[in-house]
Amino acid sequence: MPSRTPAPSSPVRVAVLADSDTRWKWGVLTARRLVPEARIEGLLLRGRATPTPRQLAEVGVEVDSVREVTGTHFVRTASRDAYDVVVLSCVGGAVQAMVHGLAAAARQTAAPQEPPGRPEEAGARRPVLVTGYVGIVYEKLADGLLLRHGADVVLANSRYDAERFRAVYEGVGADSRSVVECALPFLGGTGASQGGPRPGGGPDAADGASAGAAGDAREGADGAEGADAADGAGPRPYTVVFAVQPSVPDNRTDRAYLLRRAVEHARLHPDREVLIKLRSKPGEHTTHIEEEPYQKLAERLPGGLPANCRLVYGHMGEVLDRTDLLVTVSSTAALESLHRAVPTAVLTDLGVREALGNHHFLGSGCLTSWDQLDAGELPKADPEWTARQGVCPADGTTGGTTGGTTGGSTPYETAFDAARDRVAALVARDSLPLPTPYYTPTTAPGYLPRVLARYGFAPDGTPLPGAAGSAEEATGVRRAVRNAVREAARGAYRHGVQRVAPVIRRMGEL
Repeated sequence: MPSRTPAPSSPVRVAVLADSDTRWKWGVLTARRLVPEARIEGLLLRGRATPTPRQLAEVGVEVDSVREVTGTHFVRTASRDAYDVVVLSCVGGAVQAMVHGLAAAARQTAAPQEPPGRPEEAGARRPVLVTGYVGIVYEKLADGLLLRHGADVVLANSRYDAERFRAVYEGVGADSRSVVECALPFLGGTGASQGGPRPGGGPDAADGASAGAAGDAREGADGAEGADAADGAGPRPYTVVFAVQPSVPDNRTDRAYLLRRAVEHARLHPDREVLIKLRSKPGEHTTHIEEEPYQKLAERLPGGLPANCRLVYGHMGEVLDRTDLLVTVSSTAALESLHRAVPTAVLTDLGVREALGNHHFLGSGCLTSWDQLDAGELPKADPEWTARQGVCPADGTTGGTTGGTTGGSTPYETAFDAARDRVAALVARDSLPLPTPYYTPTTAPGYLPRVLARYGFAPDGTPLPGAAGSAEEATGVRRAVRNAVREAARGAYRHGVQRVAPVIRRMGEL
């Protein structure tokens, strides 16, 4: 059998399959961390949250090519001849479906084992499968992890996560050796307090980075868009960024409350600039569904937004370059800001609850309220907590070790060494065992078939009848009709989520 090791002149071929904008960012940056010189093909899994061109541009990561695929088409084309590594950057159900689909495809080319009887020991020429989480894992831990089981490498973003992940797998008797500790791939940069560029209002307010990060998507109660806060040079304002989330909190009352408090903070501190960092434009979908967009809530504010308060889009890293204080409920942006040593406030105004995700920050030193922030208090992160979470403290280290054991500290840039070495060793092998996910028709007969069918696969991982077609095979009028129907369906879905569902919910509360 030919060696899996690519020729010296050939870069490792990596496919990143992603189903939302945030997972696209995580997947591509993870691929870059694991295989720095790889040729990366970006594949967008068709679904409700498939990112728009604007969202892809805002994320700001680059690949060698990008196209949209269905799950069955991806499995049919993702052979070892096409890719050396596949990064499955999707929701858990999609990961499980692709693992089963790729396992079924690999079985067709697997070498028979001796003695017979253990199909998982058969060797197959297939890509190395890598998966993980885009950020904070604060809900559905067991469900999400077991749906990711079967991949060759399951990345954990911190020592804390690695311990939890292994405990879940071992708790059901599944192999936990796939869990490899690393860090979030998009940490880096410096905050405003660490000497980074200053926010809008400073001399760099009109340059490309400033416009993209904090000014080009202004949209206030008056509907204005595209104006920056201040085009002239002068003393820069202290900048507070409120990083909102699409589904936390998930109701209009609480979201309107948080918006009102951010606006009141701006009015109480006219010398500060308050930026409300949005995740998406109305009509766009992200990893989580947004039923009550802040843009629309802002339109209902009496008197509109004050001059020193703006709604902004943009790359979170560029926004954090200009941030003096980050405020959020439980966004992964909190980990990014902590990594940059930016003061970070995790709000307790709505309680500390699992449903909000802010319980994840217990012991962090970041829990606080708008009242305390209004009074001038600043939270101070606990260094032991940040180290355990894989967040780089001021000395530039994470809380893990490259060898995968607990204890000690590792420079952030070497936090990916263990995962990089694991992937390289697997790529170099002539063949790999067939994937053996925990969920099978035997272990989860009432659950797995539904998960797989959602993506066009039968319980044995083969494509369902009629699911093997793809947009790539359609041409002319047929493709145009299919695209039009799909976009109409997405539009109807968005309308139902953002218009009809909130009305029904409010009627039910009467």
